[in-house]
Amino acid sequence: MKADVTTLAAKKSGSLDLADGIFGLVPRRDLLHRMVVYQLAKRRAGTANTQGRSDVTGTTKKYMRQKGSGGARHGNKKVSQMRGGGVAFGPQPRDHAIKLPKKVRVLALKHALSAKARAKELVVLDSASVKKPKTSDLRKSLEKLGLASVLIVDGEELDANFQLAARNIAGVDVLPARGINVYDILRRDKLVLTKAAIEVLEARLK
Repeated sequence: MKADVTTLAAKKSGSLDLADGIFGLVPRRDLLHRMVVYQLAKRRAGTANTQGRSDVTGTTKKYMRQKGSGGARHGNKKVSQMRGGGVAFGPQPRDHAIKLPKKVRVLALKHALSAKARAKELVVLDSASVKKPKTSDLRKSLEKLGLASVLIVDGEELDANFQLAARNIAGVDVLPARGINVYDILRRDKLVLTKAAIEVLEARLK
């Protein structure tokens, strides 16, 4: 499939052939959903922690007689019924990550790229580089291109000036090609790929 190439100055700079096996698939929502769940589960810290009965400091001596008190029969003040006692079945540190085969992850990335191309939300940029790290200049350039909520993906390395200029613009994410992922693609309205990024992605995903 053909795609027009544009510059940051919103001028046409030729066209480019995109691989149908990467950008021309019919998107499957189930694959995209599985991948987003996988990514969000993997990034969870899993550090929630409560003290159980065995973790609370206190005596284990039976503090009241078994019968005759008129109340419940207690043997320990560390139980969850007592103030200051341990929590019953509370959260413990754990890994929330789930397993997803590598082939499914690769296929989900292809479907995410195809979804953007199919929805006309894919922009191919000649290059993502600027002479000076001026946020205001880059914001104007993005406004010319009609980009407000956008993920910009460059090649192996990011242009330092472009990265500095973009980091303070709300709704704009910048990633190298190796960092591209399904969640970041879908969370922004537009996806911008440089020609260098497309070369890297096609070599990686073919």
